[in-house]
Amino acid sequence: QKLTKWPSGREIFCMQAFNNQLSRRDFLKVAAAGVGGITLQPWQQLFNLPDFPQSEKLGRVVADGLGGWVDIKVAPDYDAASVGTVYEDTVVPWLREKVGRWPWRNNQRWVETPEGFIWSPYVQPVKNDPAQPVTELPQQGMWVEVCVPYVEAIIANGPPRSAWWRFRLENGQTYRFYYSQILWVDQMKTESDGSILYRINERYGNPGDIFWCPAEAFRPLTTEETLPINPDVTDKRIEVDISWKEQHLSCYEGNTEVYFCRISSGKAEGATPLSPAYSPGYMIWRKLYSLHMGGSTAAGSWDVPAVGWTSLFHGDGVAIHSTYWHNNYGEPMSHGCINASPDDSKWIFRWANPQVPFETGDLTLQGDGGTRVIV
Repeated sequence: QKLTKWPSGREIFCMQAFNNQLSRRDFLKVAAAGVGGITLQPWQQLFNLPDFPQSEKLGRVVADGLGGWVDIKVAPDYDAASVGTVYEDTVVPWLREKVGRWPWRNNQRWVETPEGFIWSPYVQPVKNDPAQPVTELPQQGMWVEVCVPYVEAIIANGPPRSAWWRFRLENGQTYRFYYSQILWVDQMKTESDGSILYRINERYGNPGDIFWCPAEAFRPLTTEETLPINPDVTDKRIEVDISWKEQHLSCYEGNTEVYFCRISSGKAEGATPLSPAYSPGYMIWRKLYSLHMGGSTAAGSWDVPAVGWTSLFHGDGVAIHSTYWHNNYGEPMSHGCINASPDDSKWIFRWANPQVPFETGDLTLQGDGGTRVIV
């Protein structure tokens, strides 16, 4: 088979480290030690954004748990010949989506690339829209969204505390944030070459990890894009069908369905809890722009940073939230939460009650008032 390679951050990282006579081990030592009190100049090239493919729409390969790679097929068919292999985080031109064949699965969508077809669950839709850095950081900090396929980071206060960042360090992987993740910026600085860095934090659920990243990889959120949708409507409810063949969510105002999307509910031991019979359902009791999530089930533990547009509705951690680690909506995938695309979860977040202040990006209800969720 041919090994297909689009420019990737991993390859660029290796080339830059070689050119700077900086070994991967040396870089990881620097990352683990933190960069709080040292000059970043010897490592500044690591902050250059990768040369992503030029295309109106892009896809990032998400192959975690699959050996780190996926096949490219000559046709959108499970049994079609493989014409190449791409590794996790490779960014490919997304030409179009096409219905094909994958036996025994709900998801029959494939992504066409210049090299062939990849089953769509393995490709996250992304864009490469670098942002203009702010000239002055608001005093209280600001919310930002990753607006490029991915961006490298250097930890400012290593060694890492969260299980996810420790895993990447122990496996020789760079720290990296992904398209659509929502994060918090609390500091910024300008380097000697004029490049601007943001200090990236997770405001809620963060075990304490802080990073420096190139500012152009993050788009500041605006008040306008987070304004509530139809806030005067009082009779709102969300109905989620977690049947294996269905996997969808509908938003209702009275008897009128105003929004519909595909979702991924919990699977196996982590199945999403059904609403009790003859009950009004659950109630959204807390909403956050972004939350570091983690937990464990009989199937294992997990740790996921910067999960955007989180609406908690059951127990301490079952939520409707944005997902950047798969594109398999329409099939169960989660540890109990309702996975939705970034755009869908953001719309649901803005529409559902309670309304969240832009300054804090977080609100917990002390009583009734949250939108009902019927599973």
